Amino acid sequence: MAEAESVSVDGWDFSWLDGRATEQRPSWGYQRLMGTRMARSATALDIETGGGEVLAATESWPPNLARAARLLRPRGVAVVADADDPPLPFADGVFDLVVSRHPVNACWAEIARVLQPGGTYFSQEVGPRSVFELVEWFLGPQPPAIEHSRHPDKARAAAEAAGLEVVDLRLESLRTEFFDVGAVVYFLRKVVWMVPGFTVERYRGEIRALHDQIQSEGPFVAYASRFLIEARKPA
Repeated sequence: MAEAESVSVDGWDFSWLDGRATEQRPSWGYQRLMGTRMARSATALDIETGGGEVLAATESWPPNLARAARLLRPRGVAVVADADDPPLPFADGVFDLVVSRHPVNACWAEIARVLQPGGTYFSQEVGPRSVFELVEWFLGPQPPAIEHSRHPDKARAAAEAAGLEVVDLRLESLRTEFFDVGAVVYFLRKVVWMVPGFTVERYRGEIRALHDQIQSEGPFVAYASRFLIEARKPA
C-alpha cells in the first residue's frame, strides 16, 4: 500500500501493475493500426499524447508534458502544451492524420477543422461503463447519464455533426482483474477521473473491504470498455 501510494504515476506506462493486475487488449490492435496509418502520413497530430509513449504532440497535464518532451523532442517531434479545451493551437487544414488514444473529450469540431480535406481521425476511446464495477465499489450506483456518457453512438453522431464521415466503429468489453489492493490504489491514482478525489485515507474502509474480498474470493473482476473510431473529412 505504501509503495502504491508513493510510486510515480506520470505518463501512461502501466508496467508497475505487471503481476498485480491484467486487462484484455482489444482485438483490433490500435498501436499497430495507428502505426500503419502514421507511416503513410506526411503531417500527423497525436492529441493528449500522455507521456509520449505512443506518439506526440499535444498534452495538458504538466508531468506528462515534461515526460513527452524528453522522449519525443530528440526524435524531431514537436510537443505542444495545450489545455484540453478548444481551440487546438494549429491552423486550419494542417494535418492529414489526427490520432488520439483514450482522449478525455474528443472535440470533433476542432478535429475536423485541423484536418486536411481527405484527412483521417483515428482513435481508440474509453467506452460506456468502463471498469464500473470498481467505480461503484467506491462511489455506489451511478446515474444513467454517467453510465452511458461515452457511448460510441454519441461519438458517431458528434463526428457526423462536425462534417466527418465515420468509416469504422467497433466496441468491445475487456476482462480486467486486480490481484491486490495496491494495484487498485495505483490505478485510481493514475486514472484520476474514475473516482474523483481518491485518496487512501478517504476510502480506507472500502479498501479494507476490497482487500478482504480479494483474500477470500480471488481477484476483483471488472470490465473495461473500449471503442475504435475512424472518421474522414470529405475531400
